[in-house]
Amino acid sequence: MHTEDEKIIELSKTKLRMLVIGSMIFVAMGLWMVQLDSAQIAAQQRYNSPVIMHGIGVVAILFFGFCGVVGVRKLFDKKPGLTLNAAGIHDNSSAVAAGFVPWSEITGFSIFEMQNQKTLVINVIDPQRYIMAGGAFKRMLNKMNYKMCGSPVVISANSLKVGFDELLKICDSYLYKYQKNR
Repeated sequence: MHTEDEKIIELSKTKLRMLVIGSMIFVAMGLWMVQLDSAQIAAQQRYNSPVIMHGIGVVAILFFGFCGVVGVRKLFDKKPGLTLNAAGIHDNSSAVAAGFVPWSEITGFSIFEMQNQKTLVINVIDPQRYIMAGGAFKRMLNKMNYKMCGSPVVISANSLKVGFDELLKICDSYLYKYQKNR
């Protein structure tokens, strides 16, 4: 449904392609680390533990493999990444996208920053409702978001056609406009 006061933020296919390429590079590095011979690892000056080196390789393959799969799926996703209107926010920006979040359930926004990477945190009245949404894997990721960021509903501008500052400005203006009318 398209309303008069609606802001649609598309997924950035360029950013998603970069995510897929970067993921492929890190998966390749993980594969290289896993296939290293224990003697090769032990001969290095630094990082000479085969268990740690192989472990890092496996984690890289799993994590960046997941990121790559999500990136490829989002490349073919025709739906917008984020839609804001009088009813609320519809999030389709990531693998753990919250879906529709009405303004009546949003208490405000905060910013979570890790290694100069900012994420918009949407603070909600009932976090458990959003933690329990989706399958087991998504629920686990939602719970991790909640523990790290204080809410299971988080939006990164990394897959959107806007930068973080513009994303925050748009969301703040809609929150102000529709929260004050409640």
